[in-house]
Amino acid sequence: MEFPFDALRRWPDVEAPDLVAVDAADRLLLDLSQEARRDAAPDEMVVIGDAYGALTLASAQPGWFLRVHQDSLLGERALAANAEALEMSGVFRSLPLSAELVRDARVVLLRLPRSLDALDDIAGLIARHAHPDVRVFAGGRIKHMTLAMNDVLRRCFGRVDVSPARQKSRVLIAAEPHDGRDPEPKRARVGDLEVCAFGGVFAGASLDIGTRLLLENLPNGISDDALVVDLACGNGIVGATLARRHPRLRVHASDVSAAAVASARATAAANGVADRVEVIQDAGLSTLPDRAADLIALNPPFHTGAAVHERLAHGLFADAARVLAPEGELWTVWNSHLRHRSTLERLVGPTRQVARNAKFTVTVSRSG
Repeated sequence: MEFPFDALRRWPDVEAPDLVAVDAADRLLLDLSQEARRDAAPDEMVVIGDAYGALTLASAQPGWFLRVHQDSLLGERALAANAEALEMSGVFRSLPLSAELVRDARVVLLRLPRSLDALDDIAGLIARHAHPDVRVFAGGRIKHMTLAMNDVLRRCFGRVDVSPARQKSRVLIAAEPHDGRDPEPKRARVGDLEVCAFGGVFAGASLDIGTRLLLENLPNGISDDALVVDLACGNGIVGATLARRHPRLRVHASDVSAAAVASARATAAANGVADRVEVIQDAGLSTLPDRAADLIALNPPFHTGAAVHERLAHGLFADAARVLAPEGELWTVWNSHLRHRSTLERLVGPTRQVARNAKFTVTVSRSG
C-alpha cells in the first residue's frame, strides 16, 4: 500500500499554496534507502531533519519506535499532528541531537541542512556513536546543495557516493565512519561578550548587522524589576547583552530552534548571566501569560526552511502583542524591503521608526 503523502500537512507551521509538506527529495530518499531500511531493525534506524514527517511516517510500521530529531519545534509538532491524523502515533520518539539519538544506528535518513556547520555537527555525531556499518542517506533539493557538503561528509566518512539527480533532487550516501565527535559550540568575542553557537544557528557565533543596529538603539532606562523578552533569540546575544547592561534584569529568551536554544544557553553561561536569562524552546511566547512583558526585542526570521514567507514574522508580532504589558514596547529590526510597519501598527500598536540604515529598519511599537 502506497503511503498517503498527500494527507500530510505543515500545520502548525505556516501553510500556503506555495508551501509543501513533502517534496521530491523526501521521495528520493525513501526510494534509495528502501533496501537498507528493509534490512535494518526498527531500533537501528534514525531520521534527522524530517520537515513534517514524510520520512518518519513513510518508514515506520506499527509497533516500531524510530528515533527522530527535528531542530524546529514546529516540525516536531507537525510530525505529531500528522501521525495522529494517520493513526500512527507511537511509532517514533523525538530526541535531542545527542549520542542517544544515533547510538548503534545502521541506517540514518537525513534531510541536508543548508548550514555546513549544522551538517558538520550531525556528521560528527553519527560517525562517533552509530554502528560501524552505518549508512547515511542525506538528501535535498539540488538548488540548496553544494559540493562543500560532500567535503563535510568526507571528513567523517571514508566513502561518499552521489546519486543521480531526479526531479531536481539528489542524495549523498555516506559509509565507513571515522573521526567522530560530539557537537561543540563555536565561540567568538563580540566586544566584551563571548558568543556561542552550534551549527545552523543564524549568524553563528557573530553579531549580524541587523541585530547590531537593534542593540545600538535599545533603551538604556529599563527598570530592574522589568521582564524583558528576547524573542527568536538565535545565539542569545541580545538577551546576554541586556542582562550584562542591567545587572538585576530578568530576561526570558525563546526560539523555535533547538540549536538556537542550546546556543543561547551557552552564551548566557559563558557571560555569567545564566541565572537571570531563562532560555526555552518555544514557537513564540506560549509559556508567558498575557500582559507580562515590559519590553520585547525581536529580529524576526522570514525563512521557513528554504522558503521565504512574511507570515512567520506576523505570528511573532501577534504573540508579542498578547504578552506586552500596557505601555510595554516591542523593539523590532527588520529588512526594510519587508515593510512591516503597517502590520506592527495593526497587531501591536502605534509604531515609530527609531533607526534605519541601507538595509535594516528599527521600530518601536507601544502596546495599548
